[in-house]
Amino acid sequence: MISRRDILMGTACVAAAGASYALRPKRNVALLGKGKLSDIIPATFGGWRSEDIGDPLAINGPGTLSAKLYNQLLVRAYVNDATGAQVMMLLAYGGQQTDELQLHRPEVCYPAFGYELLQNDPDDLRLAGGVTVPARKLLAQGENGREAVVYWTRIGEALPRDGGEQRSARLDISLQGIIPDGLLTRFSAPASNSGGAWDEIEAFVPQLIAAVAPQWRKVLIGSMRAQALSAAAPPPRA
Repeated sequence: MISRRDILMGTACVAAAGASYALRPKRNVALLGKGKLSDIIPATFGGWRSEDIGDPLAINGPGTLSAKLYNQLLVRAYVNDATGAQVMMLLAYGGQQTDELQLHRPEVCYPAFGYELLQNDPDDLRLAGGVTVPARKLLAQGENGREAVVYWTRIGEALPRDGGEQRSARLDISLQGIIPDGLLTRFSAPASNSGGAWDEIEAFVPQLIAAVAPQWRKVLIGSMRAQALSAAAPPPRA
């Protein structure tokens, strides 16, 4: 005979299962949509020109977890003909950020590939009109020398600056029933033994983002910052 206690316990279990299903993310939201990174990021702008190259850290090699994480990978080496400056850009895009599939952070990836991190600090990367991007600044020592790195991550509309913020952003977004897309945006340049090349990178990045069509800037920096950037530097009137 089924007791009242058994019925109550069964009802509670069903309610818990229903609540779990209700909280499970169900709606995909992708800022990139059907766009392609290679189309929306200019290969040349101002005094800069680029060429597509392979990924130096094999971030998306065949059979790797990264190949499952990232739907699109764009790696370019930009050169300024006037100054000789060189900046490498890596964009790694994942269409669905879930508990199992999340963006890799460079402060984890670089040591895994044999680099020693000499510096790892938060950075407020300045764009036009006072718009800033919460980023990180790394100095990595490898066999062939030092590398200065500036990077940020976007998960949905959030730009988490570290692993803890990334986990919190994932939880907040999932509670809204959303499966977001994500983008790792990384810039690097050779660094001398006396310091980094961050000034070079931080001068390059605002120029690149300004050269991206306004409707696509949200893919890199989120909708709010993209709108603020457009308001700060509206396109010229026809």
